[in-house]
Amino acid sequence: MAPIKRRNFTALLGASALAAPGIMRAARAAAPVKIGFVYLGPVGDFGWTYQHDIGRKQAQAALNGLITTTYVENVPEAPECQAVFENLAASGCKLIFGTSFGYMNYMLKVAAKYPDVKFEHCTGYKRAPNLATYDIRFYQGRYVQGVIAGKLSKVGLAGYVASVPVPEVVQGMDAFLLGMQSVNPKARLKFIMIDSWYDPGKEGDAAKALIDQGCDILTQHTDSPAPLQTAASHGIKAFGEATDMISFAPKTQLTACVNEWGGYYTDRIKLLLADKWTSIDTWGGFDTGMLKMAPFRNMPNSVEKLASLTVTSISSGKNQIFTGPLTDQSGKIFLAAGQTMDDGTLSGLQTLVSGVEGQLT
Repeated sequence: MAPIKRRNFTALLGASALAAPGIMRAARAAAPVKIGFVYLGPVGDFGWTYQHDIGRKQAQAALNGLITTTYVENVPEAPECQAVFENLAASGCKLIFGTSFGYMNYMLKVAAKYPDVKFEHCTGYKRAPNLATYDIRFYQGRYVQGVIAGKLSKVGLAGYVASVPVPEVVQGMDAFLLGMQSVNPKARLKFIMIDSWYDPGKEGDAAKALIDQGCDILTQHTDSPAPLQTAASHGIKAFGEATDMISFAPKTQLTACVNEWGGYYTDRIKLLLADKWTSIDTWGGFDTGMLKMAPFRNMPNSVEKLASLTVTSISSGKNQIFTGPLTDQSGKIFLAAGQTMDDGTLSGLQTLVSGVEGQLT
């Protein structure tokens, strides 16, 4: 699963298709193409769904007059989501984006039922001729967070408010601790799994519990600002999630991983309009601009400089993060020295590295 860079979309589409006035005039002459989005949480979660909706709005603005977009929010990762996708397809949407991992099998069924509609699944790994997948290497940003935490934590113990035990979350916990251990080899990480992506009450309670257990810095893999706000109320520095949450903790947020979906949505819709859309698997990251770090704040200049250098190292490919030797919680080496974990292995990762305290189940 190779990363697809923004410039590759232009190559796939062809410069003539993007620039050809005839194609765009023809598209404008026809009725705007309907594009659908399905969201797990509310657009006002100020995290994951909020950022996807910013991307939708950016695509709508970039292709004004060529498309109309619609969205359905608060759609659970359960059988009822299948009806949502079917309704959007039946209503005339030509491309539908599903933005949560648990939609995967349901989207696969709907894609088979509507072969003339294109579908894209965020964070999934199952594809079909009319179902593409797309993802961000979120773990890159979590490694950067870990480096910062390793420098700032006085006790060498960080807390991680986790959502559900899928590979993406395991990647995040491992990468965060590996970042910490790159500057403090004795660093440890505690986590609490809340079994939900979005539940402000549980998120806040988990953050408080981690603070009570001695964690002096927090991060999160959940969608609301609740963990950040809880940390701030206890004078604990923390990291935002999916979008820049600085307004919720102006004195204690250090940075946040910011997911940039707008460029991807715009490019994929352009391909659809030019009849060039194909089912591909996209992994973005720092190098593609799909992942950015919010401004580094509330930290010494030396730590800010180190964090920036870490981003550069990851962007260039020099630091691939999951490179051996890596040891699991039992002390057994699961990735040999000199080896780098490939995307297929990362997509199914269920191994916690040494220093992570707690069990996935």
